[in-house]
Amino acid sequence: MSSAAWHARVEADGRVLGAGFLVTPDTVVTCAHVLDGRVEGLAVSFTERPGTDPVPVRLLAHGGWRGQAAHDLGDVAVLRLESDVPVTPAVLAPPGAAHGKAADGGPRKLVVYGFPAGFDEGTLAEYRVTSRQLISDEWIQLEAWQQGGQPLAPGFSGAAVMLDDTGEVVGMVTAAAGGRGVFNGRMMPTEVMKRYWPGLDGLIPVPGHRPADRTRLYRLVERAEAAGLACDPTQLYNAVRDPLDPRPPAGGFDSLRSAALFVLSELEGEEAAATVAGFAERLEALLAAPVRPAAPADAPPEWAPILVDLHHSGAGDDRVRVEVSAYGGGRRHQIGSDTVPRDRLPAYVQQQIEAAFSFLTPGADELIAFALPRNWLDLPVDRWPIGPDDETPLGCSYPLVVTDHTRRRNSTRHVLTRAWSRRLDGAAGSPVHRVECGNPEEPGKLRLRLRKPDACLAGFSTAPAAPRTRPHFDVTLTAPAPIVVWSREGCDSGVREECAGGAGCTGKTFLDHLDERVAGVRPAELPRHIMELREEAAAEEEHWARGIQLLWDDPRLFTDLPAAHSHSPVA
Repeated sequence: MSSAAWHARVEADGRVLGAGFLVTPDTVVTCAHVLDGRVEGLAVSFTERPGTDPVPVRLLAHGGWRGQAAHDLGDVAVLRLESDVPVTPAVLAPPGAAHGKAADGGPRKLVVYGFPAGFDEGTLAEYRVTSRQLISDEWIQLEAWQQGGQPLAPGFSGAAVMLDDTGEVVGMVTAAAGGRGVFNGRMMPTEVMKRYWPGLDGLIPVPGHRPADRTRLYRLVERAEAAGLACDPTQLYNAVRDPLDPRPPAGGFDSLRSAALFVLSELEGEEAAATVAGFAERLEALLAAPVRPAAPADAPPEWAPILVDLHHSGAGDDRVRVEVSAYGGGRRHQIGSDTVPRDRLPAYVQQQIEAAFSFLTPGADELIAFALPRNWLDLPVDRWPIGPDDETPLGCSYPLVVTDHTRRRNSTRHVLTRAWSRRLDGAAGSPVHRVECGNPEEPGKLRLRLRKPDACLAGFSTAPAAPRTRPHFDVTLTAPAPIVVWSREGCDSGVREECAGGAGCTGKTFLDHLDERVAGVRPAELPRHIMELREEAAAEEEHWARGIQLLWDDPRLFTDLPAAHSHSPVA
């Protein structure tokens, strides 16, 4: 057994009271009788870290032990440290682990580390359990591993009882049997201790996980903590969890250790074993990965999309069918789906987008993609606030694009994928192919122009519903043009009066500015560039980019979409 720094010595006014053990970075568990009623002047020392000062503690929880008789129940006290300590906490074993067999078929050796008189630095004693019988439904009897060893004595109370082969904790020493030459004692198993402090519940693994898997995972977590590995534990768990596994707690995990404890204490069954193994493998890969050099300043973004899929519900115009998915770790994760009243739609989408972030590939650039029916492509989703307490528009906070449901067909996806792979990835800019309100060409000619090798971005001076250019918009979507940009506030003079597209035309002004601002922007970078334009427009009342809408399709970001999935239409 290697040295474990989590063994604690409980003190008061410089005097040793007994032992304890660290279970979280700021929590030590010991026996209530060790404190003997004290609540002031308490401290703990970690003797495996010589030279460090004692850490002041306060009483956090008490099991109710009264000290009137040796058989009083609830002999548990929980101490909260004044501050976290840089010590890896103890690892708790599953219930019943003390009764397992050693490799030779005999009982498992148990080790305790206490501070009896004359051993200020601590000493070890070896024990075993021979029966599953609980005494008073509270204690398990400990028997000396061999006669002549170190007996349990004052100073061992509160010490962790560990499995010798794995170092996992199965309980806490509460008493020696007493009497000269008697080497027996009692321990309170961890599953009994949690009756008196529920905080242990999430730290005790469920039975069924293989000891080797648990040990491997904990060792990897220790390595990651020592190395200061930068890793989002919630994203790591979401990347490997089975769809039937529970979701992370609200707010996610605050550390890798809490994520690992969740995996070991909340997941059961065969799928759980796969998740434990996957979590360990992914963490090991992160530890083994060489430090990646910073991406060149001109490198294209590595997009991690969140897909918001809106549909007509079939339940009336006032209700919308919503499905939200996130793409991370090479997988698509469904976040939520529901039929929502229109007046609750932004709030529901806000909530699901926030949840989706924990599933994205760590380090990648977030991209919000709205898949919409064609007659909703002008929906101002970029103006929806990002949260109930933050009115900042979504489109000013994240790169945000829209796409058309009808572009989900395999043939369209194939053509768009080829366009990105062969032309757009290497394009130095995004020249605007203008569709003017004053001189619209025949739709058929526009289709030919958009299929030429140099075609990239189609810019409209009008909104999609403008009667005069609606056929041109439909042709642009089916051509298909990979990128389409327009303004919801563009020129639309109606059916009777036609705009010549001259000076003062809002549509011409929009296209002139658009061409100037995006002609030198690479296609892959347009979502972030349009976000910056939206930020400018939000700060300036008459900005030309107010109401700008970006339809942007790179099918490679959504490679797992089924060809005929009616609710996943992103091309």
